[in-house]
Amino acid sequence: MAQDSATILAETAAGVSVILVAGSLLVPLLRRLRQPPVIAEILAGIALGPSLLGLFPGDLPDLLFPPQTRSGLSAIAQIGILLFMFLIGWEIDLRQIKARKNAVLGISLSAIVVPFGTGAVLAVWLYGNHDRVGGEHVGQTSFVLFVGTAMAITAFPVLARIILEHRLQHTRVGILALASAAVGDALAWCMLAVVSVVVVSSGPGHVYTVIGGTALYAVVLVAVVRPLLSRLVTAMTRNDVVSPRLLPVIAAGVLGCSFFTHWIGLDAIFGAFTFGLIMPRSSLTLLKSSVSVPFEHVTSLLMPIFFITTGLSVDVTQLGGAGALELVAIILVACFGKLVGATGAALVSGLPWKEASAIGVLMNTRGLTELIILNAGVSMGVLDNRMFTMMVLMALITTALAGPLVPRKSYARGNTELPLSEAALPRRR
Repeated sequence: MAQDSATILAETAAGVSVILVAGSLLVPLLRRLRQPPVIAEILAGIALGPSLLGLFPGDLPDLLFPPQTRSGLSAIAQIGILLFMFLIGWEIDLRQIKARKNAVLGISLSAIVVPFGTGAVLAVWLYGNHDRVGGEHVGQTSFVLFVGTAMAITAFPVLARIILEHRLQHTRVGILALASAAVGDALAWCMLAVVSVVVVSSGPGHVYTVIGGTALYAVVLVAVVRPLLSRLVTAMTRNDVVSPRLLPVIAAGVLGCSFFTHWIGLDAIFGAFTFGLIMPRSSLTLLKSSVSVPFEHVTSLLMPIFFITTGLSVDVTQLGGAGALELVAIILVACFGKLVGATGAALVSGLPWKEASAIGVLMNTRGLTELIILNAGVSMGVLDNRMFTMMVLMALITTALAGPLVPRKSYARGNTELPLSEAALPRRR
């Protein structure tokens, strides 16, 4: 048994090594094509899976990543996801909407409602071909709600990096897009929480249990954990010096909240995300350097593992002609919903066509956030392998479109009441 454990550990370490090298090789190449690192890492994952490497003789994906090591790789990746979701929650500051709240709320709501509606209609058409997962029946309501929610996602962290790389961070386009994406992200996670309750509930009694547990968790988090956390941070950041004990305490809080949300019936990512939302934003510069930066370094190592394990489940060769047609429909509907919803709301708010269309393209970015939600759909038993593959490809294509379609130049600055510094933008995918 000890030898078997040592072998699995060695094979897992070798798999991690392959993953890090593959991602590192593709990132510089894709950056020349104006693509964020997430695109390179997703492509690396797909290439190392059955879609490309699996076409060669010798079952190379299983040779590189033996089945007995994949659970270990997945567990490592999930730690990275939880820390990442904590950072996303911490970076979302809903106070950004105050200066232009009408425009931001209009764009964010429209960019959710329209793609959710069009995605739900598409899901009704797709349902007949994807109503069973692993031999188990999937309820139509759960499937439609999940696909609609997945279509409504905008990847806040990827969008932030694209805005920075295109030097739009101080323009009206960049400010409105980022603030709208922040609000939209928060709303999208709430939507996914509702979908999770519907999916995992085996009856009315279970629904009430999950809702009650969620309400209790929210009350404890806001009324007890947040004030205690604020006092703790204040006590550990005296005289502009952060105690080294703060980092493990924050990590314990992230993982503890993740366990609790999983225990009450929601996905663990909700616990990490909500713990980030209640993190104090006073002494932000000091906390960023002492807490955020170390977590970012950890996620930069662990997130490629997530992409590879995701890519191992993507098998383009299994789509066939019918799957190709469904894929085209998914991509067209995804782009249509976001572009119409965000661009239309931006035009209504008074922006000229050039700026409004740029906001529409930016809000069509899905990236890592979409992949996290799709993996949650697999774990909840809502998506089969073919549907998962098509949705991952949709996320990849819609994210890749932003680079070449958004001009790398400044728009008219307009009203910049919403300050946005480069330091405030996430440094990850």
